[in-house]
Parts: sequence; C-alpha cells; structure tokens
Amino acid sequence: MFEHLDEIFSRPEPFEYYTASELWTNEHTSKQMLAYHLNGEIDVSSRNAAFIERSVAWIVERFNVGAGTKIADFGCGPGLYASRLARKEADVTAIDFSSRSIQYAREAATKEGLDINYVNENYLEFQTDKRFDLITMIMCDYCALSPSQRKHLLAKFYGLLAPGGSVLLDVYSLQAFAKREESSSCEPDQLYGFWSPEKYYGFQNTFKYETEKVMLDKYTIIQPNRSRTVYNWLQYFSRQSLELELRTAGFAIADVHADVAGTDFSPANDEFAVIASPASLEG
Repeated sequence: MFEHLDEIFSRPEPFEYYTASELWTNEHTSKQMLAYHLNGEIDVSSRNAAFIERSVAWIVERFNVGAGTKIADFGCGPGLYASRLARKEADVTAIDFSSRSIQYAREAATKEGLDINYVNENYLEFQTDKRFDLITMIMCDYCALSPSQRKHLLAKFYGLLAPGGSVLLDVYSLQAFAKREESSSCEPDQLYGFWSPEKYYGFQNTFKYETEKVMLDKYTIIQPNRSRTVYNWLQYFSRQSLELELRTAGFAIADVHADVAGTDFSPANDEFAVIASPASLEG
C-alpha cells in the first residue's frame, strides 16, 4: 500500500508519459468529453457556442473562406468548427482520434447535407496528398503535446500547406502559468463520476515545472480490480518562446491575437493565438 501511494504522489519528468487516448477513446470518458463539447454554455473540451460563432465569423473574413477553400481542422472533436466552415462552402478535412466524437460529427453532417471529410485518426499520424489553404488547431490543443510531438506536428503542417497557406493555433500564456499552483486531492468518484460509471477513488496531483513552463494534472483512478493513471500535460508559452519554436520549424508569424476570434493581443491574457506561414512563402 505504501509503495502504491508513493507512486501516486511521484513526480514524473515533463511529458514522460502520454495517455491522451485514455481520455478520448475510453468508452466512458469519451462520452463525458462529448457531453462537454456539446454544452454550448461552458468552455470545456470546446469553447462556448457564442465564442465559436464569433471565431468562425472572424476566420471566414480573415482567411477569405469560401467555395473551395481547403481547410484541415486538427483535433476537430464533434465538428463544431468544421460544420460551420463547411456551411461557407469550404472543403473541410477534420481529424480526431475520438471515435465517439467523429461518429457524432459524421451523423450531424449527414443530417445537414454537409460534405466534410472526417478522419478518425491520431492527428500525429495523419497523412494525405491534399494540400490546405488553412490548418487550424484550436482550444490550445497544441499545449497538450510534448516538444518532440510539437516538432513533428509542425513539420507535418509545413508539408500539408498549399502555397500561401496559413496555420492558426492558440496556446496558454505565461500569465496563465503564473496563476497555477501545485495541489493534491482525493475523493470518491472524483469529478462526479467522470472516470468510471462504477465506484472508484480518484487522486489528483498537480505538479508545476517552473523551468520548462509545464503543468501536469496527474489523475490516479483506483477501482476494486484495477488502477490507472492519466497524465494531462500542458505547455505554457510566451509570445517569444512560441515564435522561436515556430521559426525553428521554418515558420514566420504573420499576426498575433488574444484568441481565435481576432481579439487584439494583450500580454495580460491567459491565452493568445498566432497565424503562421512557412517562412519561404512569406517573402
């Protein structure tokens, strides 16, 4: 028992473990995540419906989205952005490894008569011969990836863009990082039964990595016949650190905003968004 508790409270190296599939593909938790996506009143899994409407309106105007505009939506969830962009006659490819979210998105598109190419796959492994005018990665999904995963993803983006194409992504800022603190908690059926329909005890240990600007929410779920651990990593960025990461991958930042709805950038915000293009195309 003592050794198990010691393991529960142990601090791993940054991004030492990657368990995203446990959250998004598990039968029970994927159902909870989809419910969060579809709740238009809250900013969990997806942002609230009013923000998404403003965001899509800005994206359409900023990138001149219309008939034939080729868009790839990485981490599309149940298609909240993809469907709205498809209504503007964009040619949308949307990728997510939650089969539950993709199934919902496909059914919704069929009902509405929208032609969207939904791909049920880990976007880190996504490949296509198609080239895109715009690649989006929204809800700070980029922050959940390790440095090596981000490097791999940016190389993928670089190869998938059509001439003149752009990437739009948002991230958590150092202001948000400064507000977070380490903590530990344990309770029965933690998060109102989020982790399982059966009885369990949930431990949450939050670790802060000052040097790397990384946070970890480590969840350990104990049930009578099994225990499992889910690692939720988040990388936080300054404007300069994100610009350096993108520049190293061959991108140049064309614009910086407070969010993916085009709000003016402020260093006091908890998030910010960037538009980037391959540096060779910026010329």
